[in-house]
Amino acid sequence: MTGRKKSADHSYDLLVIGSGPAGESAAIAAAKAGKRVGVVENRALVGGGCAHKGTIPSKSLRHVVKQILQFKANSLFREIGDSRRLTFPRVLQSAAKVIPKQVELHTNFYVRNRVTVHMGQASFSNPNVINLAMLDGGTETIHADKIVIATGSRPYRPVDIDFNHPRIYDSDTILEMQHTPRHIIIYGAGVIGCEYASIFSGLGMRVDLINNRERLLSFLDDEISDALSYHLRDSGVTVRHGEEYEAIEASDSSVTLFLKSGKRLKADAILWCNGRSGNTDQLNLAAIGLEADHRGNLKVDAEYRTQIENIYAVGDVIGWPSLASSSYGQGRAVSGGIFGDECRPVQDVPTGIYTLPEISSVGKTETELTQAKVPYEVGRALFKNTARGQISGEDVGMLKLLFHVDTLEILGVHCFGAEAAEIVHIGQAIMTQKGEGNNIHYFLNNIFNYPTMAEAYRVAALDGINRISRR
Repeated sequence: MTGRKKSADHSYDLLVIGSGPAGESAAIAAAKAGKRVGVVENRALVGGGCAHKGTIPSKSLRHVVKQILQFKANSLFREIGDSRRLTFPRVLQSAAKVIPKQVELHTNFYVRNRVTVHMGQASFSNPNVINLAMLDGGTETIHADKIVIATGSRPYRPVDIDFNHPRIYDSDTILEMQHTPRHIIIYGAGVIGCEYASIFSGLGMRVDLINNRERLLSFLDDEISDALSYHLRDSGVTVRHGEEYEAIEASDSSVTLFLKSGKRLKADAILWCNGRSGNTDQLNLAAIGLEADHRGNLKVDAEYRTQIENIYAVGDVIGWPSLASSSYGQGRAVSGGIFGDECRPVQDVPTGIYTLPEISSVGKTETELTQAKVPYEVGRALFKNTARGQISGEDVGMLKLLFHVDTLEILGVHCFGAEAAEIVHIGQAIMTQKGEGNNIHYFLNNIFNYPTMAEAYRVAALDGINRISRR
């Protein structure tokens, strides 16, 4: 071990492979604990897929489209505005302005915490040493007592689909599309597929959304899933459930999707959104006896340790829930566990789905509570009945509270509509209180600003309590 340390070009207490949310939080938490920390990033800039290909650019794109929709819906702006149709490349250009800001922000985090960042591709030599193929063509070796793999994920690409064709895209390459399809097919109706369906329909494109299951986002509360289905269809999206692809054929002018049901769908482009794969294929895991599953993901224990004693993994590379928010938490947790504090695994992660309108939830669904035979009641607040919703024109959707009929504790919070991903955290904060602190009466006994979207909690709580009092 000592010989390997001396022969390495760099040596750290902790080496993190990947500079996305999971890697960044793991590295900075370790640095704040007084450890020598290095990070390897295979891009020329930090931030990982989150900043460059996933969360940041796609949500920025959604924000621009939402602004366009609000502009078009307002009669005042229609009188004075420019009615020309915006092209997809022009919208992308506006959305991309946030990426350099994110890179600068996260670069400063590493600098302030004295974390050394190495740019290049890491591959294992043994459990304590990685070889670094630097972006400038050079090579180095790095020794570390502990190593955290936080390499993220990328879109899953079936081998029988030609993703080099200019009309076939995945969720990474769609951010480079340089034309504006009139009609686009989205294969895969998971979170990413639903988000892009609402984005493209918002830009006036005809959208076919192909779902290989029987309902959209079946992990959601049924009422929220149904609301999403309705509003996608209301915005012009054709949703096709229970379909499986058989083949894709593309020409210079179009792309055709052949489904196993016999259907043939023709469009200007197709976006493949059917799953993701962990970025582990370039790490030379065989050198350390570590094996990823068929989707490139790594298996870890409750402390995020792989089967190799000193090697850990966090973030998208370990699979579900594959969210930037959970990845941040996992990174902090793994460093806490490695360097003395208790590892607090990430649990009860709220969903945040940035469709138009957006969705967020935390806790149990009605189906789960029914199956568990928990006596519960429902309180609802429709945004169309809130002053803030009426003022802002964000009057689609609702807040739904599930609570125990005896203890009145909040069991689940489900929101569909404007600012759902923000609103849900109020309910989350109450749900996590101990004992009597988790009680629906909190929303009745405390004052909410008026007019606000958060006022929906008071309305929903009143609705729920009234249901009980009428019994």
